[in-house]
Amino acid sequence: MSTRSVPVESAPREPVSSTHAVPVPPPAGGQGALQTFPPPSRTDLDVTILMPCLNEARTLPACIETARVALQRLAERFSLRGEILISDNGSSDGSPDLAERLGARVVHCPVRGYGAALRFGALCARGRYIVMGDADASYDFCDGVAMVEALESGHELCMGSRFAGQILPGAMPWKNRYIGNPILTGVLNLFFRSGFSDAHSGLRAFTKLAFLRINPTSLGMEFASEMVIKAALLGCKRCEVPIVLRPDGRDRPPHLRPFRDGWRHLRYLIMLSPAWLYLIPGLVLVSAGVALFALLLTKPPGSVVAVGPFWFGDHWMALAMGMTACGHLSVLFALAATLVGIRNGYRQVTPVLALLYRCSRLETQLLISLLLIATGVLMIGNVVLTWAGGHFGALSMERDMIAGTTALVVGVQSFFGAFLLSVIAGNESNLDKAVDDAERRRLRALR
Repeated sequence: MSTRSVPVESAPREPVSSTHAVPVPPPAGGQGALQTFPPPSRTDLDVTILMPCLNEARTLPACIETARVALQRLAERFSLRGEILISDNGSSDGSPDLAERLGARVVHCPVRGYGAALRFGALCARGRYIVMGDADASYDFCDGVAMVEALESGHELCMGSRFAGQILPGAMPWKNRYIGNPILTGVLNLFFRSGFSDAHSGLRAFTKLAFLRINPTSLGMEFASEMVIKAALLGCKRCEVPIVLRPDGRDRPPHLRPFRDGWRHLRYLIMLSPAWLYLIPGLVLVSAGVALFALLLTKPPGSVVAVGPFWFGDHWMALAMGMTACGHLSVLFALAATLVGIRNGYRQVTPVLALLYRCSRLETQLLISLLLIATGVLMIGNVVLTWAGGHFGALSMERDMIAGTTALVVGVQSFFGAFLLSVIAGNESNLDKAVDDAERRRLRALR
């Protein structure tokens, strides 16, 4: 089987120094989490082979042996020095003592979870390159040699692809192989254009500097998706190599729960993609609502408009109002969610985003929102005055009332949304300044 690395498209990015650590924000969970996770250790070695461990005494010897062989090959080929690091996650079967007897270094992660153990271990790693793999004997860490070679050539994240390599009989359940993994990888590539053929592989290698930039915080299985997503968003240089997946050597069911963990992966993909979650649906709703308004307002009140076999009357304006208002709110959510990603350092500022936030200054948004509110009040006021002039009798001004209400609702949403964006921007009314400051902090951290 070939071990040639396959490059994956990535956006151009600023060069970074390999000798300076990046400040790492604490994981989700507040001060308690900050106290739980250690600061990054010194990188005085070249390679750390990292394994999360929860009651893996049965398979640890085989995993540590293949890791030792991999380190020997790395020393022979590239003169790299390394370590084997076990991040224990509360084992009760003697796994930590066994690992130490076999020559591995053991750290104890006090927070339960697959992602928690890997984050804790990566922060404790002494290697500037980290090879991450499960401790269930399903992966041969010798496959990681080609990954480290890819890192040596300048890549920052190298994934092991089981689908480009080989999946031995019994190594992966059919629902994972033909449904779960292809769907999740396809959605991830659609949303984030990572370019990987196997985005959820348990064997991957990355530079410690890239890990600190990515700063994954998920404590569960979605950690695997988070690393790939944020690496793509930050434009990390990525590649993949084919690997072999073997049946795991455990005598118990795996920790992975396909449906529960699959949903956790999927919801994370959706939450980190404001374009697909908010912006695209919002623009579609606004466009449809405005088109329906335009279609009906070109005809006299009470008339119907035929579009093919469909007939639209004034009552469809209520739907147009709902679509316009919901779509507008969704676009505001997209701006807010994207701004959160920029301020948290996992989303880069594109020229389009910079222009968008430059046009979204608080005072500009407030002026537009007040004009919309005034327009809505005037239109509704005209309806009320007409109604009063007719001695509050029967009235046929549905179009005016619905159009005025739409302008009023969109104006109020814009008013409060403008302040929300400024709060997220750090109480800064000039959103493009806040975005520029966040981008400068990100680039300064890389130097």
